[in-house]
Amino acid sequence: MTRLGKYHLALVAVAALILLMSLVRVVSGQNDITSSGTFSAALLLAVPIGLAGLGGLWAERAGVVNIGLEGMMVLGTWFAGWAGYQWGAVAALLAGLLGGALGGLIHAVATVTFGVDHIISGVAINLLGPGITRFLSEVFYKEGTHAAEAGAGITSSPALTSPAPTPSLPLLSDGPDLLGKLEGTHWFLLSDLAGILRGLTHEVNVLVILAVLLLPVTYFVLWHTAFGLRLRSAGENPWAAESLGVNVYRIKYLAVVISGAFAGLGGVFLVFVSTKYVEGQTQGRGFIGLAAMIFGNWRPGGLAIGASLFGYADGLQLRSKGAITSFLLFGAVLLLVYLIIRVRRMLSPDRPAELAARSAREYTLMAVAAAGMVVLFWLWLTVDQLPSEIVFITPHVLTLLVLLVASQRLRMPKADGVRYRRGEQH
Repeated sequence: MTRLGKYHLALVAVAALILLMSLVRVVSGQNDITSSGTFSAALLLAVPIGLAGLGGLWAERAGVVNIGLEGMMVLGTWFAGWAGYQWGAVAALLAGLLGGALGGLIHAVATVTFGVDHIISGVAINLLGPGITRFLSEVFYKEGTHAAEAGAGITSSPALTSPAPTPSLPLLSDGPDLLGKLEGTHWFLLSDLAGILRGLTHEVNVLVILAVLLLPVTYFVLWHTAFGLRLRSAGENPWAAESLGVNVYRIKYLAVVISGAFAGLGGVFLVFVSTKYVEGQTQGRGFIGLAAMIFGNWRPGGLAIGASLFGYADGLQLRSKGAITSFLLFGAVLLLVYLIIRVRRMLSPDRPAELAARSAREYTLMAVAAAGMVVLFWLWLTVDQLPSEIVFITPHVLTLLVLLVASQRLRMPKADGVRYRRGEQH
């Protein structure tokens, strides 16, 4: 399939997904499924996950496993809060980037220079991040300091002196707010499109725009520049790259430091949203970002889809507990679509012989999908509202299920996590 064909297929898939969401909204009566509030919340929740995942992508494409993204995000939040209350949003942005990059540098020194196991080093970063920030808070925010007088405590910083800009799209999502008025009609499909667009364009934090731009920039740099080719070669076969004159050590250092900076940028975003640093505000988003990167098969486009999926599930949970039950109907309809596609493929006269030879396995998968569809539809009809405990864990269960399905087609860089020493090919 050509690249243009893939883009067309992606657009058709997005259109079909929106149509399906609109249908589920009408049938279930849960307007929050496509409301602007849900998508605005989803955007706020997806961006830090996406930035952490983008950091993981840079490191792992260079062959360094980075599970220390959470600790690097924590460093980014503290430094952003510390600089932001003194000098404003721009200083917070720069300080958060430097804080995350510092965590990346520590990880690079441990793994690239000293050959420490990547997982052990990442765990150490995740432990060091909260410990270092608590120590710094006790030093800088103790009673009697200027920060304490400004409202800081051991677990939080003072508020930013200047908040980050949150522009809206003129006319459509601001002022006359034409999209908001159309969303309020609750018409089939049209109001759903208006709600989605308004949620993505109304009072959008400027860092969201930066995060979205970083995705194509990352794709261009890693896949269409000489530097990106060298970086990816270090993650596939560093000894072959070395034989061609690539300084693998330098490439790995750069990639891991950039990785930490992106994770720190995710921490900055959390500070911008809450207007200050709060201890524990990352809430495991670094780990979910790592999961989103794996779901995206170590590519920016797939990472964006994974982060959006996790952000939407979390945002819908926050907006409406009742709307979570619509996931049951949504899942049943998806399984129905899957069954229709499989049946059409099996009945096609042009069906390849190798697929026909696997008919027993296909029948089993179709039977499981049919059973799952019936169970989900029955649950949607009989369950009025899920218990709050189940609603709370829905995003995490969704993360596990998506990774379970996606793991069947993943291909990580061949030398990811491999200890590299110049001239010592394994």
